[in-house]
Amino acid sequence: MATKADPLRLDSMLCFAVYAAGHAFTRFYKPRLDALGITYPQYLVFMVLWEADGITVKTLGDRLFLDSGTITPLIKRLEARGLLRRQRDDEDERQVRIF
Repeated sequence: MATKADPLRLDSMLCFAVYAAGHAFTRFYKPRLDALGITYPQYLVFMVLWEADGITVKTLGDRLFLDSGTITPLIKRLEARGLLRRQRDDEDERQVRIF
């Protein structure tokens, strides 16, 4: 039987503490973000843009640890709702900036 100090007890595992904290944040944010009609990842996009409007999609993805296959559809959905705007960079058309 596992004792209280046993590192194999669920309550002793750091990964479980992080998992539980993530759920606590979700429970806190969900009703507030639902009222705004956005998801938590979309909220994070706005938080990054609040700090640095006009950053590239790549920079945004790097800041949020999201790859282009995840960040691009997220941005497109927000743009379709008129909540942000994408624009090709004037100096390097390969880059897309978010405003």
